[in-house]
Amino acid sequence: MYSLKSFVIVALICTSLTVSSQNADSQQARLLVSKQVLNKLLVQDSDILVKYTIYNVGSVPATNVVLQDSGFPDEAFATVKGNLNIRFNRIPSGANVTHAVVIKPLTYGRFNFTAAVVQYKSSEGAEEPQFAISSEPGEGYIISYAEYDKKFSPHLLDWFVFAIMTLPAVVGPFMLWWVSKSKYELILKQKREKVSKD
Repeated sequence: MYSLKSFVIVALICTSLTVSSQNADSQQARLLVSKQVLNKLLVQDSDILVKYTIYNVGSVPATNVVLQDSGFPDEAFATVKGNLNIRFNRIPSGANVTHAVVIKPLTYGRFNFTAAVVQYKSSEGAEEPQFAISSEPGEGYIISYAEYDKKFSPHLLDWFVFAIMTLPAVVGPFMLWWVSKSKYELILKQKREKVSKD
């Protein structure tokens, strides 16, 4: 009987410690981070829109939130608008923050879009920073501008050359018809004049 009592006491102590540690954990900020490349086509020397969304699903505000994305090297991308490293002072509980960056690829080929890192403090008095990793858009293919232009341009010069080349095929038969019609009308007019004189 003594061992059963000690077992029950130890079980109650463990349960109370677990519940208290869960309560302490529930009083923290938890950030979920999403990274999205919004363009359908990725073209060299054309703007690409990258959107970051940070959700606070915790029960307290997250403070000193720093978003860092080192996935766009300077030799391959130029930042047109926005900042790849940004700081938010506070993200309230149950809220979200959206940040967008416009970049321009300087080269073409396959590129792996990696995750961004978010560093934050999970509560007001927290000393150690927490880290969150964003979703990864994955691998994308950046096509060259020449390839894009070949597929999607209006090809005005090509259409002009086509029109010039088909002009003889359309104008030639029209001119033959016009000459024939003019001769026939002239003959018909002469016959009518003869009939009217008689």
